[in-house]
Amino acid sequence: MKLTKAEEQLMELIWDKKEIFMKDIIDDYPEPKPATTTIATLLKRMQNKGFVAYNLMGNSRQYYALVKKEDYFSKHVKSLINDFFGSSALQFASFFTRETNMTTADLESLKKIIDDQIKRSKK
Repeated sequence: MKLTKAEEQLMELIWDKKEIFMKDIIDDYPEPKPATTTIATLLKRMQNKGFVAYNLMGNSRQYYALVKKEDYFSKHVKSLINDFFGSSALQFASFFTRETNMTTADLESLKKIIDDQIKRSKK
């Protein structure tokens, strides 16, 4: 299941803090801050989608993620590769390195990551 942009923005706060109360969400939100009711609605939708849950602490709810950030984005990158690159990670990587204006240093770092992955896959 996918989050909306507003839900993803809120989810980033939750992933960053691990556990967070409504007051802290509001404090950490960038300007212009949404209304408390808007945040509450987003949290409810995210609960229904299975992305967040909460623990009751007195009268307050402490929210936490049920889905890891890496798992969420990994699923969406795989979907992007399937939908736009015919399930070819090679075509995606080629497009990515050409179209993102990577610096020479970035490309060298990427090459090292690839070389390390090749070594691991040969073991």
